Amino acid sequence: MYIGTWSRRIRVTFCFSSVALVILLVLGEVQPAHALPAFARKYGLRCSACHESWPMLNYFGQKFKDNGYQLMNDRDSPIWQNPSYWPATFRITPIWHRVSTGKVLVDAYNTGAAIPSTSAITRVTSSGFDLSGLDFHTAGTLEKNISFYVLPSSDNAGNFHFETVMARLDNVLGTPWLNIKLGKFELDNLLSEKRILTLTGNGGIYQLYHFIPVGDGNIFGQIGDNQLGLELMGHSTNDRTRYSASILSSSDGQPGLVYGANSYSGFFTASQAFDVGKLGVDRIGGYAMIGDAPTQWLTSGGTPLGGTGIGNKSFHREGVVGQFYFGEHFDLQVVTQHGWDNAWFGQGYGDAIDIPGTLNNLPGTSLPIGSRAPTWNGVLVEPHYVYSPTLIFIGRFETIRMSQQATPGTPLNLGDITTYTAAVRYNPFMTSRAGFAWHNEYNWLHQDGTGPTLGLTPSNVNSSEFLTGFDFAF
Repeated sequence: MYIGTWSRRIRVTFCFSSVALVILLVLGEVQPAHALPAFARKYGLRCSACHESWPMLNYFGQKFKDNGYQLMNDRDSPIWQNPSYWPATFRITPIWHRVSTGKVLVDAYNTGAAIPSTSAITRVTSSGFDLSGLDFHTAGTLEKNISFYVLPSSDNAGNFHFETVMARLDNVLGTPWLNIKLGKFELDNLLSEKRILTLTGNGGIYQLYHFIPVGDGNIFGQIGDNQLGLELMGHSTNDRTRYSASILSSSDGQPGLVYGANSYSGFFTASQAFDVGKLGVDRIGGYAMIGDAPTQWLTSGGTPLGGTGIGNKSFHREGVVGQFYFGEHFDLQVVTQHGWDNAWFGQGYGDAIDIPGTLNNLPGTSLPIGSRAPTWNGVLVEPHYVYSPTLIFIGRFETIRMSQQATPGTPLNLGDITTYTAAVRYNPFMTSRAGFAWHNEYNWLHQDGTGPTLGLTPSNVNSSEFLTGFDFAF
């Protein structure tokens, strides 16, 4: 199970959430919001022009992004901007959250004993004030039809890394069908995890994009992580038809050639939007991630050496995405996905560099008899109700079900996930200088068979989190 930014989880009463909803409804009738600061200062656009609710894009915002953060007018080149303009935005979120994880194995002590006498299973719950990480966004154009994005990002302890670093040649040969991007970037997911509207540890990611079967060693098929590579992307003038094709290092976005000596993955998308009259513009598309990654590492003194990964084995993920609008206030996002890993990954071979104890496919190694390729299927449904430009209600349901385990005799439901998320974001303002949202969210996650063993059967784990905080950018 993938662990998100808030690594602990919670259970909380619905009474508090209900009170928050009532308060938000009362506050919903205020002035319209405006655009994200960096691009608002450049183009003078309102927030509602590009965002359904920041940071989530609407149809026009997606077109603006596809054009390389350009409106395709005379103001695209930075030479025409006020010298004081600096395309930068900081974003961070102070929060209070309560996290709760059921069925945690802990030591038990007899009275006066200095060492544990046995083990016990209990629920661990914590609450308190906290911080998210810091995102420092800077993006725009270096010149007309040459765009960039740089995002140094830190965790809540201030440890920085480069989340995004890319340059893009837009409208090559004068056509929007040919755009070339190089660097580290988010994969071209129609439902973007980097613009997700939720913030809890398990609700602030799409589980479908990160799922790894229990015991599987393949960390390289993370659709939700930014990846290092080259992307070719194109779209029609009105952005109704779009495609992308990327070639990526099989490194899960880690720089420095730390994994395979020669392993690559591909990510491919295509979609078509169509007008449904007064309801809006709907879009249907598909994606596929097809790749290989190392299972064998050269060693020195028995320690695997970075950059020496060979013995590549294959994996793939493919899915269908739908974005459906039902008038001015309601829309629905749907993703389905099928996943498959080679049997070597299913038996625990994979990242031996960063995960101690990961199996190494050394010469002479053979798979256990009967080993199979783990496969699974998942569905994600995310509705949004935009009560006003300043108030949005978000829901999400995800379920992932194994259809074949790597080892015969393993319970078919081992590792299955079901999760629900509900959130409310209230944006009292968003000007060309700053934005602010009061965010309230609850997430509940259930996973089969990953808890401590009770008798002969592993237990299921239920975890939950409630979060409230101030999400702001300036």
